[in-house]
Amino acid sequence: MASASTTGRALVRGAEGALDRFKYEVASELGLNVHEGDYWGDLPARECGAVGGHMVRKMIQQAEQSLAGRGR
Repeated sequence: MASASTTGRALVRGAEGALDRFKYEVASELGLNVHEGDYWGDLPARECGAVGGHMVRKMIQQAEQSLAGRGR
């Protein structure tokens, strides 16, 4: 399973579509004007990296909330 992270593939089969939608949702929240299927090569690496970083932050926040809810 760890090898999937080095290839850029999702670890959960079928999650690619949801992650792709999530990517565009985060990009929109950051004010980037990209739409599904758009070419991202014109965007600076800093902006593309920001999308990935915000995705990770939101996923960690959701996981923490989920774990906190289980402890009740």
